[in-house]
Amino acid sequence: MSWWWAGAIGAAKKKFEEDDVPRKYQSVALIIGVTGIVGNSLAEILPFADTPGGPWKVYGVARRPRPIWQADHLIEYIQCDVFNEQETLEKLSVLTDVTHIFYVTWASKPTEAENCFVNGSMLRNVLNTMIPNAANLQHICLQTGRKHYLGSFESMGKIQPHESPFHEDLPRLNAINFYHTLEDLLFDQVGKKEGLTWSVHRPGLIFGFSPSSLMNVVGTLCVYATICKHQGLPLIFPGDRVAWDGYWDASDADLVAEHQIWAAVDPNAKNEAFNCSNGDVFKWKHLWNSLAEQFEIENYGIEEEGDKRLSLVEMMKDMGPVWDEIVREKELVPTRLEEVAAWWIVDLCFQGASFLDTMNKSKEHGFVGFRNTKNSFIYWIDKMKAHKIVP
Repeated sequence: MSWWWAGAIGAAKKKFEEDDVPRKYQSVALIIGVTGIVGNSLAEILPFADTPGGPWKVYGVARRPRPIWQADHLIEYIQCDVFNEQETLEKLSVLTDVTHIFYVTWASKPTEAENCFVNGSMLRNVLNTMIPNAANLQHICLQTGRKHYLGSFESMGKIQPHESPFHEDLPRLNAINFYHTLEDLLFDQVGKKEGLTWSVHRPGLIFGFSPSSLMNVVGTLCVYATICKHQGLPLIFPGDRVAWDGYWDASDADLVAEHQIWAAVDPNAKNEAFNCSNGDVFKWKHLWNSLAEQFEIENYGIEEEGDKRLSLVEMMKDMGPVWDEIVREKELVPTRLEEVAAWWIVDLCFQGASFLDTMNKSKEHGFVGFRNTKNSFIYWIDKMKAHKIVP
């Protein structure tokens, strides 16, 4: 089983063809948050004939109706709000054949206390439903992220984060964080079922495809570049010189999906927490050149005036009608600007120094997958174009 050793699935991606006879599944996945940035990658990768642990049957759960850009995914789509305890019980308790849960969703609330309550309730509802009813449940993957080492959005700037590069043995920061709530719930619930194992996955800045994601940086930058191109504006980097020149890492969404599938099926990965990043570093000044090239913008770069920096939240707050015009003219998939652009996350990411992690623990446990971040960036831009989210 060398699928993840190769470090890439591009060559293996092919149209999955159903056999004439009913398929026999070795594993059954339940993806909670299937329309999210990693959920979408899991929904594409799991049904491949050569995916480890397969062949896989896949259930995908999301709060929204099934989006058009997931119409071809070979999954059984279930619309369900997992914050609603009764709805979760009614719709998920019948999925008695599930063997693996991939929990890759979250909800954003104004305070971290609310985040703890809402996100904790969501995970609790799923686990309380699935653990008693899925007799063959073997493993649960929980996705958290880099804020495990930095602190919550609310606490950033108020507490001292860990020193980079981050490794998994660092202790929890002494501040409220809904990641801690999720981990504690997972550990408690898994202990109630003999043989059930877990893994925690901590990606950094995720590059992937999901027009409905709360934190899709690549998609947001594509929308920004599209508006700049349409209006003849320069593509100005919305950050300072530190962010422009600093070293960054990223987590390709397909790589994160591969990482979770590896942990779900490899005995060496059980009951462990893992970082997940591409394994290289990049500078935004170089990716900005790629972004400009992809949208054929000649005037681009960083513009500084003392401590002043561009805020996309401010710059784009009245651009809804402009986006509507672009969608009509370019015959794109109908979307509203607030659906496809998360300006706040770009402003947050580009406001200072970067932080890096280490993938040593994953490699020591047998996962040596990687991505070339520049290629990953361009790949996801191309996917946005292919699905006609941007021209």
